[in-house]
Amino acid sequence: MNLVLRFLAVAVITFVTVGSSFAKEVNLYTSRHYDSDDALYQKFTDATGIKVNVISGKGKALMERLASEGANSPADVFITVDAGNLWKVQKDGMFQSISSSAIDSIVPENLRGPNNEWVGIAKRSRVIYYNPVNVSAEDMEGLTYEDLSDPKWKGRVAIRSSGNMYNQSLVASLIANNGVDATEKWAHRFVGNFARKPEGNDRAQIMAVANGEADVAVANSYYIGLMLSGKKGEEQQAAARKVELHFPGQDGRGAHINVSGAGLMKNAPNAGNAVKFIEFLLSEEAQSHIVNNTYEFPMLEGVAPSDLIAQFGSGFKEDQTSVASYGEFNPDAVKLMDRVGWQ
Repeated sequence: MNLVLRFLAVAVITFVTVGSSFAKEVNLYTSRHYDSDDALYQKFTDATGIKVNVISGKGKALMERLASEGANSPADVFITVDAGNLWKVQKDGMFQSISSSAIDSIVPENLRGPNNEWVGIAKRSRVIYYNPVNVSAEDMEGLTYEDLSDPKWKGRVAIRSSGNMYNQSLVASLIANNGVDATEKWAHRFVGNFARKPEGNDRAQIMAVANGEADVAVANSYYIGLMLSGKKGEEQQAAARKVELHFPGQDGRGAHINVSGAGLMKNAPNAGNAVKFIEFLLSEEAQSHIVNNTYEFPMLEGVAPSDLIAQFGSGFKEDQTSVASYGEFNPDAVKLMDRVGWQ
């Protein structure tokens, strides 16, 4: 009798295990906070019949949750912003390699993680905003990130705190290209040019330029689209109309590029569906949806950016530095920013 019960128990476990591999669902953990993404996931379900179960939250909280769940995590895909965050998850051994010729053909090597364990699904650039009332187009011509340490910009620069991952990744990219010593010398002079103590988010930096509190600000490219769209209110829309956007480094290595990215979880219970989901996010339909709702730059060639962003120039030169280096050099960047007093 015990043998029969044992056999039945094994049979049930086997059935459940095999059955789950054919489940028409994918479990997504995401730190992206755009309502428009929900509509995007519904498009995937409509096209494939695969339901997207969404767990959303702040990036750090989700990363801690994934770590605590370990091998028992139900997560199939983790989506977050900034390559530095994706690097951390990979370093903790939570991802597996994504095997997809379609994804390989779309996402450039410099915008993927080591072993293809995560890939960019949209691009964003960290750019310089300026107030044309106080700064001429000639002043901005050829301007690089490195140039912002020049004494001519003393008391004129707005940027958020050193605790912000976007800034840490920018500094990490400078370390990747210029080395720690040169970047630290730059950062020391750069901090001396701040118009105020770092405060607020990226939109607050743009507002500071619009309101005359600073002449230039460093912030991500898509924020100007969000502000101009009116989604952030009339005050921010009016402020955005007062500033201009400059892509740094056009005569050199190009403007800093970062990503929103997706990783395939190591213990994904629905790995096949997860790969289909990531492939969908890189499709023309999904890429068009992303650029016109979150104002990021497309990963897929042939998809045009939103008109709100394209007006500032869509054919700019992109820095080809591997975004994986942002995670690799993050510890150096954080310590360096602390040493120079970047609050």
